[in-house]
Amino acid sequence: MSLRTLERDAPSLFKNRLPAPTQLAVFCALSLALMVADARLQITAPLRQALATVLYPVQLALLQPLRWISDSADYLEKLEAAQRAAHEAEAQITAISLQAHQAQLLAQENQQLRGLLNLRERLPVPAQAAEVVYESPDRYSRRIILDQGQMAGIVPGSPVMDASGVLGQVVRVQPFTSEVRLLVDRDQAIPTEVSRTGVRGVMYGLASNLTSDTVELRYMPSDSDVQPGDALVTSGLDGIYPPGLPVAVVTAVERQGATAFLRIDSQPLAKMQGTRHVLVLTPRNSVLAAERPIAEELATLSQSNADAKKKARDDKSAQRRATPAAPPGQERQP
Repeated sequence: MSLRTLERDAPSLFKNRLPAPTQLAVFCALSLALMVADARLQITAPLRQALATVLYPVQLALLQPLRWISDSADYLEKLEAAQRAAHEAEAQITAISLQAHQAQLLAQENQQLRGLLNLRERLPVPAQAAEVVYESPDRYSRRIILDQGQMAGIVPGSPVMDASGVLGQVVRVQPFTSEVRLLVDRDQAIPTEVSRTGVRGVMYGLASNLTSDTVELRYMPSDSDVQPGDALVTSGLDGIYPPGLPVAVVTAVERQGATAFLRIDSQPLAKMQGTRHVLVLTPRNSVLAAERPIAEELATLSQSNADAKKKARDDKSAQRRATPAAPPGQERQP
């Protein structure tokens, strides 16, 4: 037998391979068929579940250090914030205690001086507690909505305060809610005075203060004694705000040569954003109007008593004149 009959090479059937484009098309079709079968028949779901079950402890082990680091960072951050808040609370309590003691001494001294000078005590202004429901969604005004309205005795024009100072004024009242225009609104105006010098002016909200909480004190002559840091309080000239309520602090004073008035920027003391609890005061003119009938009644009673006394004196004088004089040497008959 010739050695040529045993060929070591593979048959021609195995020598010829499919072209590369054909192999790519076959594999793509096979992959697409497997994906469709898996989507319809879920043939790889058991394999996935088995792999997920096997890898779950490994995932937990790898994630545990990250959780420890995150929890430690949160704990340290919260601990630092709590310590800082505790120190700030202690400082505020100490300051408030000192202010309360000073206010009590000043109140006693003021009461004694008023008694010596026979000054009339300042009228107490009734107040109604309210809670801020939400802020007005209007982009061109600064207003808040309270949870008290006509049913609680709130009337339009009532001043609104928070723990620091004047917050605004009620402009619209509904049966169960009321709308307050904040002090920084461009349409809000309030008569004020400088507590240090007594110089009076009118405070307005700025037209461009939709994002900043600043106000402007207008109509102050250029020679007015106003300095940065001066406290501004209500003057009470409008008959709505009681005098002496804290309003703002002067932050900048600019003397403009072109005008006869100063440009005075101020920072409100009240918290314009994030306020939750407020007090709604009864307008001062309403308090005076409620007490006016009592004063008029007292004046009427006093006038009546004076008229009665005068009439009694006139009657006695008339009786004396009507009695005839006795002749000389003859006693008057009783």
